[in-house]
Amino acid sequence: MSSRDVATLLEALPYIREFHGQTVVIKYGGAAMTNPELKEEFARDVVLLKYVGMNPIVIHGGGPEISSYMRRLNLPIEFVDGLRVSDAETVEVAKMVLVGKVNKDIVLRLNRHGQPAVGLCGDDGLLFRAARQAAPSGQDIGFVGRIERVDVDVLNHVAQDYIPVVASVGADREGNSYNINADEAAGAVARALGAYKIMFLTDVAGWLRDPEDPGDRRGRGAGCAADGRRRDASQAGGVPGRDQRRRLLRPHRRRPGAPLAAAGAVHRCRSGDQDRAHPVTGSGSAERPR
Repeated sequence: MSSRDVATLLEALPYIREFHGQTVVIKYGGAAMTNPELKEEFARDVVLLKYVGMNPIVIHGGGPEISSYMRRLNLPIEFVDGLRVSDAETVEVAKMVLVGKVNKDIVLRLNRHGQPAVGLCGDDGLLFRAARQAAPSGQDIGFVGRIERVDVDVLNHVAQDYIPVVASVGADREGNSYNINADEAAGAVARALGAYKIMFLTDVAGWLRDPEDPGDRRGRGAGCAADGRRRDASQAGGVPGRDQRRRLLRPHRRRPGAPLAAAGAVHRCRSGDQDRAHPVTGSGSAERPR
């Protein structure tokens, strides 16, 4: 081991000590999902978190992949207020892509880097109970869901020995499937678990009305949603309100070029109750969990 490696470990030691045994929820998105080099860096980083005694939980979406497959199938692609209009056929494609492809690609990459991972979605173990939601403008957008309840039993069991990787789809009481915003899913999981940290990985400068038009932004923020979507994800995660939260955001400290830094990740301090099954409405404490 070189002196440089020793120096790196010594620099990381306070953070390892602080985070040991803590649950960290990571919303995986942005360039780190599409750039081959960043994919590998992300997997190595998550595996390292597990090796040093943390409990990482990965929540992911996969909008570009869904759009790609919809084009192949000649299906219409439409967004309203930044949300994908999802009829039954669109949801079927979304589940196929998110659960059958994107999720398994992430799992295989984590496995290859030395830590066993298990792929899940909101249907597994009744993890997410969803309800239909309209766009912020009130327009009906089909089978787009908001999470009403998270049952964390399956996550707690899996996380004892594996890295859970969760695709952001879910179902309601009647068994209807829904496409769920991955930021909201990450926030809901973080709150239900009482996670120590939640990180959003993205290279988007703000939320877009039309994802195909980078200039059509609803608002700004590095790794954070803006306005309505920002509040939804934050409140679901038990993060304090906007003014209080501003002082809790800080850049992720990583070596230059690492995926979390390159993707513009942010940390959010948060806490919440740790019930077995937890509704995602309401607010959480602003204090750091002990």
